[in-house]
Amino acid sequence: MSESILLGLLPGFVRQYISSASIFAYISCTYSLAQFIASPSIGLFSDKFGRRPVMITCILGSILGISILSFTVLFDWSKSYILLGTSSLLPIYLLFTARLIDGISGGTVATATTVLADISTPENRAKTFGLIGVAFGLSFLLGPSAVLIFTTNSNNGYLIPVLIATIIPFINLLLVIFYLPETKPQTTSFNLNNKSRSNPLKGLFKVFKDNKIKRLSLAFFIYFIAFTGLTTILVFFLQDSQEWTIKASNGPLVVVGIIAIIVQGGLIGPLVKKFGELKLTLMGSGFILSACFLLITFPEKNSGAYIYLAVSFLAIGAGLITPTIRALISKKIDMNNQGSILSNLQGLQSLGSVLGYILAGNVYEYFGPRSPFVAGGLILSLMIWLIAGSDIPKKVKVVQRNL
Repeated sequence: MSESILLGLLPGFVRQYISSASIFAYISCTYSLAQFIASPSIGLFSDKFGRRPVMITCILGSILGISILSFTVLFDWSKSYILLGTSSLLPIYLLFTARLIDGISGGTVATATTVLADISTPENRAKTFGLIGVAFGLSFLLGPSAVLIFTTNSNNGYLIPVLIATIIPFINLLLVIFYLPETKPQTTSFNLNNKSRSNPLKGLFKVFKDNKIKRLSLAFFIYFIAFTGLTTILVFFLQDSQEWTIKASNGPLVVVGIIAIIVQGGLIGPLVKKFGELKLTLMGSGFILSACFLLITFPEKNSGAYIYLAVSFLAIGAGLITPTIRALISKKIDMNNQGSILSNLQGLQSLGSVLGYILAGNVYEYFGPRSPFVAGGLILSLMIWLIAGSDIPKKVKVVQRNL
């Protein structure tokens, strides 16, 4: 919820100091880059010391990072320039620092995913992972709603939403301390001194070398390049190119939250039973491709309905793909390696997000506002090809190769 509040505020705040899509993308990707570097070690510590202490440590880091970001947003920098002669880019540097700290300690999602994997059976894993989607859905409903309700046009218009975003991690910490049990399997044993396991690149190579999951892992990676690029640049696109206000540009985020709750909270379980994870992943990809098409072709006049429809398709697609592709991979790996493998997947997600941010921001800046949606559609087409071939039996592949 804290992140979803700041997501809607960050583009407008950055544009006060520098009107550059690429700089905004680099600030946004700092979190994911730091998370990519740290995730394998966090997964290793999770398997060695337990999920609970790792979760507490990660939340403490988030408190520090979000506090720095909140200070940056709320401080009146115009007075500091006059009194101290401070560089006008100091707020930008602080934003980079805040996102870096938050990213290094950003193992909360990976550890929470591991907790859910610990307590679920392979048959129920997609439905259980859907709980993460419900959490994100609630955040994207309540966070942007707080921005819509409390943001004003005054000089201190960010105050209440930013304070809410700062307080939430403290509440999160208390909930974990008092309510989260330890779920690490007793049979899990690891050599903490194995340095190769804490190397993010070697962790990725391990995932790609496993024949059971390498194709799905590559599809997972490609998906987050496309999806992160699309969602990150969308808010900037609405405020910059379409000249939507901060309040107006948070409206689509509320829609994302509502749809995510419906899809991942109530529909994903029955849909998995009826169609299976593979078909749902492909269906979700189709929804996101439709969203890209709408964002490329919508008319300049009366564009609101087209954009909301595109965002709805984007949310449905993400709601279907995110839990099902994780479940497809999770069902193919050993129970005792859940923590490290899922954390390596989180590393893949983070690296994909970094590339997605950079690609979308630079494509926007050099090729035009709608070009990131073209790039996203092309990347998703590659992902569909990878997933569609992931369950072809080996004998069939041999015959195809011989032919």
